[in-house]
Amino acid sequence: MEVINTIGRRKSAVARVYIKKGKGNIIVNNKDYKVYFPTPQLQYIVTQPLNLIEAKDKYDIKLNIFGGGFKGQAESARLAIARALVKENEEVKPLLKSKGLLTRDSRIVERKKPGQKKARKKFQFSKR
Repeated sequence: MEVINTIGRRKSAVARVYIKKGKGNIIVNNKDYKVYFPTPQLQYIVTQPLNLIEAKDKYDIKLNIFGGGFKGQAESARLAIARALVKENEEVKPLLKSKGLLTRDSRIVERKKPGQKKARKKFQFSKR
């Protein structure tokens, strides 16, 4: 198996993943994923596709992530890993799709409009 690469996005975070057969190492921006994502919740999000198909120790994964915050980065990594696993083995697609891991969450921050305080909040209106 050669190296498979895919991309995942969430909010303004972009994750590029390179996956190959290996021992289960996950490297994010040249650090171990447990160092890069310190909380157990974020670690769970990143490894969710691997846990679902029970392939935690079968692949070595290298991630390059930039933009956004920790949560957006973790979710973009999850999407990229899920897409790579489907590219490698089509049989896991129904399982990952049923859990919603192959769907890109397209919600992003709405832009601020001129003449307003924020995206939707207006300045206080005074009648007199």
